Amino acid sequence: MTTIKELQPTAVWRYFHDITQIPRPSKKEEKILAYLLNFAKEHQLEAKQDQAGNIVITKPATPGREEAPTVILQSHVDMVCEKNAGVEHDFDNDPIETIIEGDWIRANGTTLGADNGIGVAAQLAVLAADDIAHGKIEALFTVDEETGLTGANSLGKEFLTGPILINLDTEEEGEIYIGCAGGKGTRAYFKYKEKETPKGYFWFRTEVKGLRGGHSGSDINKGFGNANKILARFLYSLTRKKYGMVLSEIGGGNLHNAIPREAYALVGVKAKYKEEIRVKINAFLADLREEYKNSEPNLNLLLESAQIPSKVINRKTAERLILSLTACPHGVIGMSSDIEGLVETSTNLASVKMLPNHSIEVGTSQRSSVESQKRYVVSMVSSLFTLAGASVTHNEGYPGWKPNPESAILKLAKEEYRKLYGKEPEVKAIHAGLECGLFLEKYPTLDMISIGPEMTDVHSPDEKMQISSVGKFWDFLVKILEAV
Repeated sequence: MTTIKELQPTAVWRYFHDITQIPRPSKKEEKILAYLLNFAKEHQLEAKQDQAGNIVITKPATPGREEAPTVILQSHVDMVCEKNAGVEHDFDNDPIETIIEGDWIRANGTTLGADNGIGVAAQLAVLAADDIAHGKIEALFTVDEETGLTGANSLGKEFLTGPILINLDTEEEGEIYIGCAGGKGTRAYFKYKEKETPKGYFWFRTEVKGLRGGHSGSDINKGFGNANKILARFLYSLTRKKYGMVLSEIGGGNLHNAIPREAYALVGVKAKYKEEIRVKINAFLADLREEYKNSEPNLNLLLESAQIPSKVINRKTAERLILSLTACPHGVIGMSSDIEGLVETSTNLASVKMLPNHSIEVGTSQRSSVESQKRYVVSMVSSLFTLAGASVTHNEGYPGWKPNPESAILKLAKEEYRKLYGKEPEVKAIHAGLECGLFLEKYPTLDMISIGPEMTDVHSPDEKMQISSVGKFWDFLVKILEAV
């Protein structure tokens, strides 16, 4: 049986295997950072680390290439930590268990972390190689990309010297990205009062399960279901006065940049409507399966009896929450008029979480490649929750990366891809956020592209990476470095 370390090219796969064995949740990257610093020491390479944790490992030019421009290779070290319900995995301590299935590799019930572990592995393979001709290399490893790009945002203006940057965080082989969307996070907070549980009620737990989830940028236009939106639709149907509905618990989703796969609520209705509720949920599930028959084949909506809770959320707050979740936009807001097929603006209803001190947090994220549209969709979501009586906050956000079709490194990369594979690579912009926009903000003269192997369903436990595409990605990267 083939193991991951035996895959080709072994120069890349052995490092990817090492990376899968090192826990590296966002904001908890200490172990992978220690691994990188030790790697630099073992290979006698210069390394430096800034206060945020970002690391640059520098490799001198190979003999005869000293006059070539310095190339920055960049990846982020953290990963999205998502797992299927019922899977026992501690992302702070447990390694990722990888499974090879034909030409694909995936994890056992968790995210794989190929986003962006494969980029880190490629950087290490370049740094360790003695058979690649190249100019000076600056390998930049950033922290905390997945929860707000804070590593890239903290990067100092003197940390890098190279004029060319190759980002290794793209998920489609044969495509070269030259632009990305900017983004901002919006959070709404509902304060509630605890009330005594009413008597004579039927209590049940309803749960949305089996959705694909996916990346809230690159997958937002694929028609995948949003568990929070589906749950809100059902709860809205129970808000008619006759049911006397009360809400005790609610939750769904986890990360701002992942479409939520699961959501649940603990709900009570007057006991006489017990059977009517069961009929209603079956009818609603039939509607959902018809709506999502192509995009969400495993969608399920469960209802099971539950024990009587000790307290419930006051009715007014519960109603305002359900109404706002039902009304909150999710998905594509507008398409680009400049680049065919590119999502220009979107928003993701990412999470609903019950917090201490009688507070419920609703997390959303907005993206756009047009700054004014980003501001508009942020104000749209903010207005909705403000009208619902919630308090609203925002994170700092991050800028987009405006495409430069005349980029010199782009022209070189296209030529090398043509030589390798006898066809033109696709040149695109991506709706997801890349750190490149922040790099350009700090280093305005950088010439940048983004490349990577083929991956699907990133940010979800269905994440997988095509093995053969890793070899093509590696060969392409090497040829670019040799040609610069």
